[in-house]
Amino acid sequence: MTEWRPPFALVGAWLGLLALLALTVTLAYAPLGAANAVVALGIGTIKAMLVAAIFMELRHRSGLTLIFAGAGLFWLGILLWLGSMDFLTRT
Repeated sequence: MTEWRPPFALVGAWLGLLALLALTVTLAYAPLGAANAVVALGIGTIKAMLVAAIFMELRHRSGLTLIFAGAGLFWLGILLWLGSMDFLTRT
């Protein structure tokens, strides 16, 4: 019977996500003013890229798969933008 061990990349990505989570929580208490949102969005982007590359295994896929993943992300951005327009245009 063989022992299954998680690949090093998965453990490293998980530890990276935990570190970024700790950084996000620490950022909530840091008085950065307007830069707080920019830094939080940057950390969120890094987390999303880490999940897409490691857990979704996009780093080993062909260019066509990456194009379709980017298209999905593009459409998600459009939907989030349209959803936020409702809140931004309310008086």
